[in-house]
Amino acid sequence: MRKLSAKWVPKCLNAYQKRHRCQSYEQLLEFLRRDPNDFLSRMVTMDETSLYHNDPESKQQSMEWRHNGSPRPKKFRVQKSASKVLASIFGDQDGILLIDYLPKSQTINAEYYPSLLVQLKVIFKQKRRGKVTKVF
Repeated sequence: MRKLSAKWVPKCLNAYQKRHRCQSYEQLLEFLRRDPNDFLSRMVTMDETSLYHNDPESKQQSMEWRHNGSPRPKKFRVQKSASKVLASIFGDQDGILLIDYLPKSQTINAEYYPSLLVQLKVIFKQKRRGKVTKVF
């Protein structure tokens, strides 16, 4: 006998979620079959990352005038700040479309995320005017 830990899986999907995911992938494959060269130009991706509030002084900024023979100034390593912000970054093959910083003490929920997508839709129409045929 030996002790084993459970295998980590990202999510436990129900039957409806699995079916919906399969339909989404089938649509993506259909787009790829129709025009493989234009497939990636129609993709918009999103990533979320936590950014720490830390503005360390550079080595150049910390230089001081000293006499010959005087000891070098000490510079301590800066710990990551306790405060951080969540950034949602949307982009396509031509670059970044939108960076949204989540306000402090707010979470991404059923009200916040759709408003973020509406904001993306407006920015996409402005930045990628020639590519818009049908958005969302």
